[in-house]
Amino acid sequence: MAKRNVIEPFPIKDIFNKLTIEDLDLKGKRVFIRADFNVPLDDNLMITDDRRIRSTLPTINYAIDEGAKVILSSHLGRPKGKKDPRLSLAPVAKRLQRLLNKEIIFAPDCIGSQAKGLVSKMKEGDVLLLENPRFHVEEEENNEDFARALSSLADVYVNDAFGATHRVHASIVGVPKFLPSAAGFLLKKEIEYLKGMACNPVKPFVVILGGAKVSGKIGVLENLINKVDKVLVGGGMAYTFIKAIGDEIGNSLVEEDMLETAQRIREKLKGVGVKFYLPVDCVIAQGIEPGTETKIVPTLEIPKGWRALDIGPATVKLFSEAIQDAKTILWNGPMGVFEIDAFSRGTFAIARAVADAYALTIVGGGDTDLAVHRAGVSDAISFISTGGGAALQLLEGKELPGVAVLTDRDEGIVRD
Repeated sequence: MAKRNVIEPFPIKDIFNKLTIEDLDLKGKRVFIRADFNVPLDDNLMITDDRRIRSTLPTINYAIDEGAKVILSSHLGRPKGKKDPRLSLAPVAKRLQRLLNKEIIFAPDCIGSQAKGLVSKMKEGDVLLLENPRFHVEEEENNEDFARALSSLADVYVNDAFGATHRVHASIVGVPKFLPSAAGFLLKKEIEYLKGMACNPVKPFVVILGGAKVSGKIGVLENLINKVDKVLVGGGMAYTFIKAIGDEIGNSLVEEDMLETAQRIREKLKGVGVKFYLPVDCVIAQGIEPGTETKIVPTLEIPKGWRALDIGPATVKLFSEAIQDAKTILWNGPMGVFEIDAFSRGTFAIARAVADAYALTIVGGGDTDLAVHRAGVSDAISFISTGGGAALQLLEGKELPGVAVLTDRDEGIVRD
């Protein structure tokens, strides 16, 4: 399915005020590129989805073509400061070698004499991948000495790890304090799309929110309240809103401490003329195991002991009709437990409705990214973010630490 949207929703110039990799003189320089290679691995330590690796290839290839000595760094999983062979970046090195069609030097650590020795032997165009920095507890502590040790390997720093830019870690915010720093192509593109859409969407602007918790998305609604025209809420978070109205929800997911907040934000949205949609029916079950008995019921008729695990067909129709006239759509969070077939139909139907819309369509990372790919419509989405948490923080209007620390454009151009 080809992309159908031809709308240019915002003037992207001047949205991003940091130096980019194109502003740097890379010839012969050791270039530290912080990427996000936090990819899923199966039990045999084989990569099951390499989209995050592929998304950084334009930045890596540009540095190679410019004659840089490319030093790549990324975290993988949560090893909690201990060396864990199951979370080694060795599989990433193999995949990069295949994707770049060139040898990848793999350093067994990210600091120390071995890493320094391998870097010292690099020639222009070489690519070296450092081992997982989270094998050191100092990474997540943003330890200054650890950041200094990482920075000693390079001459310049490039951040292309949008999905990790909300983390205050040494390789994200520490290293740029010691080196000239800039953004890679992926990071720049993410900021331009997400910030541009939040600042100046073509209207009607529709926001679709799902997933488990209201608490993780409420900041987005508050920041976009004067920009959005319609808000569609599905997934587990919908039932906090429904219970806040006073309706029974059986054993469906609810955040008790968010009931007042949910009702407040709903009334606030309605008060400024925003149309607010909740599920009118749902797929319910007593468990989430494959093969369990399911029913489709109105949301006001969920029996005790049963819980809503997907939106129903009437809600799919309601939401799809609400999307039809949109010119900008932001979707973050699935409509149900789509990983299980019995509860996947709502999410996949909304994915198809979003893909069919004549609009600029932006999908948040994480589960929503996976959902549109499983629905087979990823090629019809205008932009799919690589960062769930970072995207949400940006859409809440908050500063991303990993972006804030990069060199400002008005501080001067590094390239001769």
